[in-house]
Amino acid sequence: MDIDCLHHVALPCSDLERSRRFYQEVFGLVEIPRPALPVAGAWFRIGNHQELHLVVGDPHTTFRGTKGMDSNDIHFAVRVKDYREVLDALKAKGYRENAHPNDPMSIRTSMRVGYPQIYILDPDRNIIEINAVSTG
Repeated sequence: MDIDCLHHVALPCSDLERSRRFYQEVFGLVEIPRPALPVAGAWFRIGNHQELHLVVGDPHTTFRGTKGMDSNDIHFAVRVKDYREVLDALKAKGYRENAHPNDPMSIRTSMRVGYPQIYILDPDRNIIEINAVSTG
């Protein structure tokens, strides 16, 4: 198998409009056309070739529930060019490093893998890692 790239990540959401706003306002993602499917959702472009697919899901089967921030739990990661710029932008939107891990506005930072990482939760408590080559 000669894999070219990761094509998309699909995430469950309970409120499509709330999630749509989050990914547009926090990450600046642009929504792309989505085929007519039997379940509600939205697709976004990430970078040049990858996509994020939001799918309205069954709250009893696919959601993390009330789980807090745990960087070892299922998550996806995006790489950014400027770590400091992203950290400052998140803080300007109300995210806080000193917030409780269950707080939806919590930021967790780490350098444990050799590059800087930021972890945040989306409105349905899906974990997102934002990383960069350096803190630079």
